Amino acid sequence: MIKRVNKWLALIVISLLAQVVNAQEVQSLKFGFLSYNTLFQEMPEYQTAQQKLADLKAKYEKETQRSEAEFQRKYAEFLQGQKDFPENILLKRQYELQDLLAQSVKFKQEAQSLLEQAEKDLQADMLARLNAAIQTVGLERGLAFVINIDGNACPFINTAMGEDVTDFVKAKLQNIP
Repeated sequence: MIKRVNKWLALIVISLLAQVVNAQEVQSLKFGFLSYNTLFQEMPEYQTAQQKLADLKAKYEKETQRSEAEFQRKYAEFLQGQKDFPENILLKRQYELQDLLAQSVKFKQEAQSLLEQAEKDLQADMLARLNAAIQTVGLERGLAFVINIDGNACPFINTAMGEDVTDFVKAKLQNIP
């Protein structure tokens, strides 16, 4: 009976010691925090990418305006001549207008999709660089993780347990090609 009690006591003591060790490890856990969006938007390539996107968007908008002007012109011609057109010409022009409208809608959808893809493509390398810089800083500073504080995702951070790594990541970005 005493041996059983001793075994149980030993198990309880070992269990308590394990919990104390885990609590101490958690207290020594260090983390970093930063604003991902701020760092991303401060990258030199960001402005270049935004300008490329703006130029591409302007080209699509110009083509959309040209297409809309063509539709408006043909629609005005249709309205002016509809009284004088024979039925087969009237139907032909209606189909032309419907086709122009459908093409315009399709072009707008494709342009939006292409703009979104262009944005992803332009940002892919920048995001990879930023993520690499964050990872390097985290490893160099012995951090368990780095928290992105954008969007009020983390309304409270105890700075005694974590550190703002923004400046370290900015410096590291200077060294990553």
